[in-house]
Amino acid sequence: MEMEGKSKVVRSAEKLVVTAMAGRDASHDAEHAFRVRDLALSLASEEGLSSDPTSDSDSLEIVELAALFHDIGDYKYMKNSVEDTSVVERFLDEEGLQESKREKILSIIKGMGFKNEVSQTAPIKFPAEFGVVQDADRLDSIGAIGIARCFTYGGSVNQILHDPNIPPRQNLSKEKYMNKDEKQTTVNHFHEKLFKLKDLMKTEAGKRRAEKRHKFMQDFLREFYEEWEGKA
Repeated sequence: MEMEGKSKVVRSAEKLVVTAMAGRDASHDAEHAFRVRDLALSLASEEGLSSDPTSDSDSLEIVELAALFHDIGDYKYMKNSVEDTSVVERFLDEEGLQESKREKILSIIKGMGFKNEVSQTAPIKFPAEFGVVQDADRLDSIGAIGIARCFTYGGSVNQILHDPNIPPRQNLSKEKYMNKDEKQTTVNHFHEKLFKLKDLMKTEAGKRRAEKRHKFMQDFLREFYEEWEGKA
């Protein structure tokens, strides 16, 4: 996204993203946040969300800031493995955002992770801004970029690439999904999470885009297994 037309708070937010996410592996770095922001704004446009800078419920500003900040406090990168939104909260306070915007942004960030939906069976109610930000993050988790990110993260934590003797986990709970100590493989992540995301999209725009990315992953993994077994 070009600098022209950006508000002061968005420019400051971008700088914070670069600083706060510096040193991370490329699966959850600043570029991921920027891609999710761009995807979220694109989905928001398709879904008919509007911008009104004079309003305390400016949908596009809420979407943009939530998308930029969604992974700053990701539990996977916190020392105690607990999600931490304190950096984002401090930024929103210092920028003087209206309380209603602040609450919406933090609510999106705290509720959008797959871990919060992994064992859920009933559909949830959600505001439009939540849907486009979550869908954007999930779109960046699938398709060609999703594959690249998956193996990048697996390599960063020295995870096994694939082991036919370690099956994907079934009926995952939030706690089990977040357990870093349980031995797993990178390929199993496709079955435990990535292949499920297409059917968890909240917006019609997100559902449309997910179809192509989902198929790309299916084709990739089919080829992967054939090569692993020496058949291709």
